[in-house]
Amino acid sequence: MAKVTIPKLKQMKADAEKITMLTAYDYPTAMLLDQAGIDILLVGDSLGMVVLGYPNTLPVTMEEMLHHTKAVCRGTKDALVVGDMPFMSYNISHTEAIKNAGRFIKEGGAAAVKLEGCGQHMIDITRAIVDAGIAVMGHIGLTPQFIHQMGGFRVQGKDQDQAQALVDGAKRLEDAGIFSLVLEGMPDEVASRITATLSIPTIGIGAGAGCDGQVLVIHDLLGLTGQRPPKFVKQYANLFKDMQEAIGAFKREVQSGAFPTKEYTY
Repeated sequence: MAKVTIPKLKQMKADAEKITMLTAYDYPTAMLLDQAGIDILLVGDSLGMVVLGYPNTLPVTMEEMLHHTKAVCRGTKDALVVGDMPFMSYNISHTEAIKNAGRFIKEGGAAAVKLEGCGQHMIDITRAIVDAGIAVMGHIGLTPQFIHQMGGFRVQGKDQDQAQALVDGAKRLEDAGIFSLVLEGMPDEVASRITATLSIPTIGIGAGAGCDGQVLVIHDLLGLTGQRPPKFVKQYANLFKDMQEAIGAFKREVQSGAFPTKEYTY
């Protein structure tokens, strides 16, 4: 696979070629996804929940995000790596937002950062980061960093006013200079409308098939959580069950003396 760049992603939209994006949080996963030809690897702040055991994404720190971004970049050759800016790393001031976004590029090795929200404050911060020479991916709809304001993980844009606000916010983000936009947790007709409105690619998660690409959390796709996934997740494997069975077999064989045999002994 050729190196994925921002101009290539824009050309993929123009050519109606679907874009694939998955989360990655460590070196071996990044290497596997990169070799599989996934276009974009997102070092998501979802690592707080699926890797670090937090109840949501809010406690994740810049240092934790940079630690995992570095590991992912070491395992990536061709995919575009995007670092998820954690809660309160970009919300306070333009200066702090630019500084933290720059750390993802300079220290983490990422090609771009992702921000959540499309309010005027977020539009201004996005424009400031872009003007500083840093590529930004937007994220609207169900934005996990705003779950307390939304009253939980709720589908957004279900009424006409909310839908129009999302369309308007998407356009303002494009005007602010983002190169791509994640659409999460919204009706498919709203996502399709946004996708048709923008000249930049959209990446959907729980937003239907009308987006220019799709993203899932790798742990959900592989069935690694041991929990029932959200409605929008298709599990392509059940590795949690497979791992449980393998670990159980190891325990039984050690306890019975069946392992190690001479085959595994020096």
